[in-house]
Amino acid sequence: MAIRGGAPRRTYTWITAHAPWSAWAWRNTAFTAAAIPPALPVLLGLTYAVTAPGTGTLPLLLVLALCPLLTRLQRSRFWALLGLDVPKVVHEGGRFTPRALARRLRSESTWRQYGYHLLVSPLAALAGALVVLAWAFGTAATCVYGWFWILPADTRTPGWTNEYDAITVAGVLLLLAAPWLAALFARLDAVAAAALLGPNRARELERRVEDLAESRAGVLDAADLERRRIERDLHDGAQQRLVALAMNLGIARATLPDLPPEAKAVIDEAHREAKEAIEELNSLVRGLHPAVLEDRGLDAALSGIAARAPFPVELTVDIAARPGATVEAVAYFVVSETLANVAKHAGADHCRVHVVRGPVPGGPGGGDLLRITVTDDGVGGADPARGTGLVGLRKRVGSVDGTIMIESPLGGPTVITVELPCGL
Repeated sequence: MAIRGGAPRRTYTWITAHAPWSAWAWRNTAFTAAAIPPALPVLLGLTYAVTAPGTGTLPLLLVLALCPLLTRLQRSRFWALLGLDVPKVVHEGGRFTPRALARRLRSESTWRQYGYHLLVSPLAALAGALVVLAWAFGTAATCVYGWFWILPADTRTPGWTNEYDAITVAGVLLLLAAPWLAALFARLDAVAAAALLGPNRARELERRVEDLAESRAGVLDAADLERRRIERDLHDGAQQRLVALAMNLGIARATLPDLPPEAKAVIDEAHREAKEAIEELNSLVRGLHPAVLEDRGLDAALSGIAARAPFPVELTVDIAARPGATVEAVAYFVVSETLANVAKHAGADHCRVHVVRGPVPGGPGGGDLLRITVTDDGVGGADPARGTGLVGLRKRVGSVDGTIMIESPLGGPTVITVELPCGL
């Protein structure tokens, strides 16, 4: 008989998937029952320590020595029966050197594993025994009529059916409850194993964050080196060729006075475009990585930007020690792009740029924060959502874990504050 309809079919599927004869029930039962063998050494050691207090130290030491083997057995049990992978704890150093053994004994991961084997494993074995007994007693109670009918008829007592009815109902209920009891114990065991047998999640996350930070710093350094290489190639290659071309065109225009007017016009146009291309290439080279930044530092590089601005720029740079090359490059581009945005959108008559290196607010001293403040007297209303270049500025600052704050009310003034960590 086919079952039609969405809800009845889903109900039927759920019941069959969680019935006592389902694979789900047998898998959880097998998993909880498999907790008994690995716990036997621990239970025997604890029993011997309790019954013989004076000589119980050696069995406990043997149990502690068996901890790595027991951990592997438990990890295999979780993987084979539940498909749960408990990550392996990786210890630094050699396996059997005295220093490595001492470091392992001091490790909190080792003591967490001891806690699992000495506390959780015996409880899991007890839970496995209860599940096995639930199946056994449930099956025996459900089949009580069959057992009784085997006996001779003259041995049956009056009113036996009333008692056996209750036993049969109790057996059926026990069989229905046994899979859910096994699932509950399996879930609790899995949670405990993930917390105690595997690596510390908080420390593992910290380690991964540190690895990612180092990887990102390497990527940033590699990108900065690539920008320097491109700047050097453009400066020594394409720029020199354009300069030579402009010089040759100038010489041709000066030494060939008898050319037709059309040819002179072509030479003049080519000479003008070559000089414009040189100026554009100079701007491109400065935008990639200015040589003055690497040679003389941030103060000299920002002075060049301020001198080229179409409005007066009051520049103050107070840096006792140069930050890293990556942070210097980001600071340079932040000031350059900010002044470009002011020139395009703010309509300002004056701008102030203040760069200072100082300690992190609320943290230990040490001058590990580069603070850049750019203030203009423009129209204000700067909004990153309107595509004024502030989105790219925020991404560039965020690439080195920096922060940017923008205060730009309508009518001005606009204050952009950038803080960059110098330790990168």
